Amino acid sequence: MELAYLVQRLAEQATPEPRTGRLRLPTEREQVASLAVSRGALREQLSTLEMLGFVDRTQGRGSYLQVPDAGFMQLYFDLSHQLGHLTQPQFAAARELLEVAVAEAAARLASADDVDALRAIVDDMVRAGGQGDVQGALDADVAFHRRLVRVVDNPVFNLLHDGLSHVLHRELVERRAAAGDSREIDTVHHGIVDAIGERDGDGARIAMRRHFEVFAAITGT
Repeated sequence: MELAYLVQRLAEQATPEPRTGRLRLPTEREQVASLAVSRGALREQLSTLEMLGFVDRTQGRGSYLQVPDAGFMQLYFDLSHQLGHLTQPQFAAARELLEVAVAEAAARLASADDVDALRAIVDDMVRAGGQGDVQGALDADVAFHRRLVRVVDNPVFNLLHDGLSHVLHRELVERRAAAGDSREIDTVHHGIVDAIGERDGDGARIAMRRHFEVFAAITGT
């Protein structure tokens, strides 16, 4: 039985708990009977789903179907990178496509408070960079892009961003190290915030692309 089909069948059989709303699964015996599989085969596949985060099983409390966090995506991307299936340039290209789309959407969706928060983060980034606080500038850079994704609040973008976060963090560390003491890698973020504040989707998209062009020009990547 394929995992996708098993998840579909489990979703059909799960019942929301009145108090928590969690999707409680039938007992293992009931699952074996309804799915017409052996207990051993069922347990093996449930273990796989549990490892991926789709099933939560606790002795004495039962089993629950759930949406996993980004941990399984992080594992997939990390292993794919280590095995050479995905390269750093491919991750970088995917990140740029994602960030450009997010910036354009943020220009439509950001509230005034969101714009103020983004501007404050960029101010922190520029200040930290100017003071030679490499870690502070890096932290602000990461926070800026995370905040953009949260402004858009699309579950697909959230999952992709969180799944790629550790790979992208490594890329940011390497790029900032290559950039040295250039402050343009920080100040270029102002253009993104300005476009978002003006509700200019095209401008936000162009400003985000400019952000990547500046990094590439300074670091030679």
